[in-house]
Amino acid sequence: IKGPTLMMGYFKDDEKTQEAFDNDGYLKTGDRGEIDEQGRLKITGRTKEIFKTSKGKYVAPAPIENKVIAHPDIEVVCVAGAEYPQPHALLMLSDDAFKKRNNPEYKEALSVELEGLRKSVNETLDPHENLDFFVVVSEQWGIENGYLTPTMKLKREVVETAYRPELDVWYAARERVIFQ
Repeated sequence: IKGPTLMMGYFKDDEKTQEAFDNDGYLKTGDRGEIDEQGRLKITGRTKEIFKTSKGKYVAPAPIENKVIAHPDIEVVCVAGAEYPQPHALLMLSDDAFKKRNNPEYKEALSVELEGLRKSVNETLDPHENLDFFVVVSEQWGIENGYLTPTMKLKREVVETAYRPELDVWYAARERVIFQ
C-alpha cells in the first residue's frame, strides 16, 4: 500500500525501514489479495500462511478455508499440510454440532455431508491444493486453551503443532473424513 498517511519509517532503524518498503515506496503489508471483476481488492490471506507441500507446490490456506467454513456445522477450519503430498483440513465443530458429535446417526450424516463438501471444494481447486481428508477435532479451540487469539483468530502454528503427531497415521489411513 502507498499513501500520505503511512509511516515514514521505523524510528532510527533504516535497515528495518528498507525491508518494510519496496523500491517504489509501497509498504509491504504481508497480505495476499485478488482483484475482482469491478477492480476491487479482496484480501484473501497472509503471505506468511502459505505452505509448501512435499511435492514442492505452494498452498494458500485462507481461500480454501473460506470455502470449507460455509458448512453450517463448522465453526473454525485450519488447512495445513506442509511437507505432505496433499493438504488436509482440521475442522472444529460449532457448539451445537459438537454436542451431537457422539450421536451415531448425526455422526454418519455429518460424515456423508463432509465428504460431499470435500469433493465440491476440491472441484474448485488446483490439483496440488486438493484436500486429502478432513479431521473433525475432538476439542473446541478457544482463547483459554491457546488455539485462538483474543480477537478469535486462529493461531495456526499452535493448531498445526498440536495435531502434527497424528498426521502420519491420518495420511496412512486413507480415510476422507476422520473423527478424532
